[in-house]
Amino acid sequence: MSNPDVIVVGGGLGGLGAAFSLTRQGLAVRLLESAPAFGEVGAGIQLAPNCTRILDDYGLLDEAKTLGVLPDAMVMRDAVDGDELTRLDLRDLEKRYGYPYLVIHRSDLHGLLLRACERAGVELINDAHVTSYENTDGGARVTVASGETHEAGMVIAADGLHSPARRLFVGDEPVSSAYVAYRGTVPAEQPRVQSVDLSEVAVYVGPGCHFVHYGLRGGELLNQVAVFESPKALAGRDEWGTPDELDAAFAGTCDFVQDGLPFMWRDKWWRMFDRDPIMTWVHGRIALLGDSAHPPLQYIAQGAIMAIEDGWVLGEHVARHRAGDGTVDWSSALAAYEAVRPEHCRRVLTTSRKWGELWHLDGLAREQRNALLRARDTYDYSFTDWLYGPTALTPDEEPPMFTPVPLSAAAVGETVGTGGAA
Repeated sequence: MSNPDVIVVGGGLGGLGAAFSLTRQGLAVRLLESAPAFGEVGAGIQLAPNCTRILDDYGLLDEAKTLGVLPDAMVMRDAVDGDELTRLDLRDLEKRYGYPYLVIHRSDLHGLLLRACERAGVELINDAHVTSYENTDGGARVTVASGETHEAGMVIAADGLHSPARRLFVGDEPVSSAYVAYRGTVPAEQPRVQSVDLSEVAVYVGPGCHFVHYGLRGGELLNQVAVFESPKALAGRDEWGTPDELDAAFAGTCDFVQDGLPFMWRDKWWRMFDRDPIMTWVHGRIALLGDSAHPPLQYIAQGAIMAIEDGWVLGEHVARHRAGDGTVDWSSALAAYEAVRPEHCRRVLTTSRKWGELWHLDGLAREQRNALLRARDTYDYSFTDWLYGPTALTPDEEPPMFTPVPLSAAAVGETVGTGGAA
């Protein structure tokens, strides 16, 4: 078979998004997926306006809306007493940014992107576990576990947290947060669902733990996520994040949160790792994309979104650096990609870590946080404008960061006049 223009390694959300983005620019794309079949594990995923804007550009937003739920509000509550702390009006947020906040089952979003790739003519290959990457005179080459090689003018490593391509850039290891996530879905006929407002994305923040819920598939399911810090992980134990730790971590939370725990899947849990940000993503004709470049902690729900943004930005720069005969000036396109994406993703990674710390406070710091959040105006967007606006294509388009508010600004027990946090 003839060599494609581009090889994308990894058939997750980032890899499929990149393959579609480049195919719509007229390139021949081969996607290599290590698993024997395409699919996604997990449950719900939140798509902020910076992602639904791209889905709209791809012509996929209407289909995504039919598969997902457009919630009315995002609400933060205290996990100990259940009291509301702050909220975002997601209908008003859609007016501000021009695109909706959408929640959808990961497998539904994955299927939507997979079908788009099939329609666009992406060459999809399964059982192709890439073990190494190398540059060639005319592009790059990957070797799969069988020993077979694939070559193209360009290779995109979208193969996740443990991508072997990352070793070309840095000799780092994933960073354990010592936190673990449990997930579960509750069918609509359960009384639990009747007691929940499915128009809300709700997060209950507690000492060393938090609990999230929102509706999926038009309200047919309630998606739940329970996250906590593992004492066994902190003690250096190999077996950590076990169900007994789940129950112990939430023992001090309100009844509503504890009543959701029996619905969590107890045979599978997700240990939460990220990596320190790196600013170099391009090595010759090999480029990192998605979690291979910037695996985040999930606290601001931007992991898959960043990967989808990466593919969109790369496609836009391919379009800008394409000659009349169809050839791409990859050096210029990749330089433009690397000029804008690493800095944005560095901001998201570092903010995600800080946001996680803020959620899990205890004692006086918890009271100060709660006071700041209660004082925040529902329509204050100073903490989302840097993130939910149009995805920057050049560094000058990247909006300024928010200004952090120190916990010490909260005089606990008094009215606090501050922007708070969103």
